[in-house]
Amino acid sequence: MILCCGEALIDMLPRETAGGENAFAPHAGGAVFNTAIALGRLGAPVQFFSGLSSDLFGTILQDQLRASGVDASVAALSDRPTTLAFVTLTNGHASYAFYDENTAGRMLTPDDLPDTQANALFFGGISLVVEPCAAAYEALMLREASRAVTMIDPNIRPGFIKDEAAYRARLDRMLAVADIIKTSDEDLAWLTGSDDAAALRAKTGAAVVLLTRGADGVTVVTKDASFDVPALKADVVDTVGAGDTFSAGFLANLEAQGLLTKSAITGAGQDALTRATAFGARVAAITVSRAGANPPWASEL
Repeated sequence: MILCCGEALIDMLPRETAGGENAFAPHAGGAVFNTAIALGRLGAPVQFFSGLSSDLFGTILQDQLRASGVDASVAALSDRPTTLAFVTLTNGHASYAFYDENTAGRMLTPDDLPDTQANALFFGGISLVVEPCAAAYEALMLREASRAVTMIDPNIRPGFIKDEAAYRARLDRMLAVADIIKTSDEDLAWLTGSDDAAALRAKTGAAVVLLTRGADGVTVVTKDASFDVPALKADVVDTVGAGDTFSAGFLANLEAQGLLTKSAITGAGQDALTRATAFGARVAAITVSRAGANPPWASEL
């Protein structure tokens, strides 16, 4: 079982009405939510832990999880509002304005943490920026890292960060216990001031670092090797959810190969990691070919 831990929100995506007016359409989203949805659609055993609202938008999120085969029974439910993220697109690349004060997701606390026997846990997104939910996710990762495979994708949104020092310190603590780190080239530059994924792996001790570089593919770094896996060509509509679905594809393939244990991921070889990375790239290529975060089903592959 893979437990995805992080935000679920509503992406308000830009649209144009039949009358030519600008508008926004609500779509279920959130970085970690997208990863959970993609895992469920790929047929991987997956649960989702977050703070979910009982409001109109929260119902949309819960319905989407259920329809995609994701078990959200461990989520913390409340009547607080759902986080909204208004999206603007420039040449297909997304930027975000978040409305997050006192929401169901943000107000998650360490008291809400579930008991879990999942063999792998995935963390990331804006959930790691704001209190009190950031402290809750950190506590869960630190609690489970000694027995389960942990993966983190910081998915950094600089405009959402209010206390950079505290955020960097939290990421340092979480990265230090992660088995798998996924980072974009932009995130790596923000984290380290360089493009050196090998240095990040050496600093953290992670078994695997995945550096995604868009159309230039993915660099995979382990203790013993560094190699590139090409991206698949795609007609890009937008990049919303691309990295999230890549993470899902990578984890789903590792699960299928029987590699989501502490010992197996530490000893995973280049062939196995290449297969997992290529599968993640394949899933992401389908996602970018259509609007919004709409991960493919296994039947589409």
